[in-house]
Amino acid sequence: MADQPDNAAAVHPVAVAVEASSLRDQVATIRRALARSPVRKWLLWTSVGIMAVIIATSIGQVLLNRWNQPFYDALSRRDMAAFLHQLLVFAMIAGGLLVLNIGQTWLNQMIRLKLREALTLDLIDQWMRPARAFRLANAGAIGVNPDQRMQQDAAHLSDLSTDLGVGLLQSCILLVSFVGVLWELSSGFVFHIGGTSLAIPGYMVWAAILYAGIASWLSWLVGRPLIRLNSDRYTREAELRSSMVRVNENVDAIALYHGEADARRRLELDLGTVLGAMRRIYTAQINLSWVTDTYGWITVVAPILVASPVYFSGDISFGGLMMAVGAFNQVHSSLRWFINNIGSIADWRATLMRVADFRIALDETDALHDTEKRIAFGQNVNGSLTFEKLEVTSPEGCTRLADPHVEIRPGERVMITGDPGAGKTLFFRAIAGLWPWGSGRIGLPSGETPIFVPRVPYFPVGTLREVLDHPNVPAPA
Repeated sequence: MADQPDNAAAVHPVAVAVEASSLRDQVATIRRALARSPVRKWLLWTSVGIMAVIIATSIGQVLLNRWNQPFYDALSRRDMAAFLHQLLVFAMIAGGLLVLNIGQTWLNQMIRLKLREALTLDLIDQWMRPARAFRLANAGAIGVNPDQRMQQDAAHLSDLSTDLGVGLLQSCILLVSFVGVLWELSSGFVFHIGGTSLAIPGYMVWAAILYAGIASWLSWLVGRPLIRLNSDRYTREAELRSSMVRVNENVDAIALYHGEADARRRLELDLGTVLGAMRRIYTAQINLSWVTDTYGWITVVAPILVASPVYFSGDISFGGLMMAVGAFNQVHSSLRWFINNIGSIADWRATLMRVADFRIALDETDALHDTEKRIAFGQNVNGSLTFEKLEVTSPEGCTRLADPHVEIRPGERVMITGDPGAGKTLFFRAIAGLWPWGSGRIGLPSGETPIFVPRVPYFPVGTLREVLDHPNVPAPA
């Protein structure tokens, strides 16, 4: 007979490892998962391809910006011949950019597809390793709703990572390309204020950096709470979905007990937590909109205000002014990437946390602290099943047999009994090797594969042959 659990508890390392993970740990975890993916070379070459397309697009954008000067100068001179010629030049540049944009869109979609394939296959592989799914399910909150993390969260992380990564790369390349244009236009300009001359080399560049820097700082300050709020929302959504699945799986019992009212009440409570999380997110987004929209309206006139001193001094023509405005907008747009994507970055950070922490937890299910003990397993050539000073530890306590030395010979039938909560289920899981924490030794019949019958039968989806042959993997046709 199994004794009641005592107070000696084993601390599961999974929760500790997940709680201690930082952004660097989470990014490194995803990077390691992608490094051993079968599609890693495809991802690498596609990334090189999209970088080449972005560089070519940036060159086209610079050419298009330089086109502004002769085009608007032709308008200011009312020169029809030059005007028509510049329209032809525009058609050539725009046609090339159109082809590049379509190519970039295709590469972007392929990266999203392959990135999701790599992430999801890795998570499934780690989750389906022997006993890992079971141990994770007993590791606390991190083991709740693994389906959502592997399906919805992995897909969302793939989409966000691709869009943000490509957008950041494009912004950086455009920034480098157009900073030179702005610097050239304002490098030698001198301000004359009340008889005093003040030279600020490349003042348009510094104005764009200062303008975008202040906006980015304010956006981060206001939008930072979205990271935690998005993570909380995903957790609440998963709990609501889990509750709905649980009700759907037990509709017979609910109907027999006439428990529809209570089930509805519980679902409404879970829905209320989701709606509350969404309201908090919407409030934070409205606060962020005050910053982003304000800067959006100021940006309508900011480039002209910055470039106007050079124009009114006569150093540049009207076409040069339009070229300066276009270059300023490109530099500001590149620097403003953070502002425009603060909500997506917060969403990406929350999704990365869910996926990476799940992956870390899967790795840690096989890990034990140095102070913890593992149950030893051996083989008995006489075909008997033996337990030598077996103790199974869990966060709730320690389970042991009343007799420290037990031997069950072939053909013998033995019933192990105990009070409710004594740990009988955990004891059988330890025999099956699902729960390795504890001490003592379990001796299994040599050359035999024990069969364990779960409390809830499991039938895989497939043909009758595959169901009867489970868990053997069917041979390829």
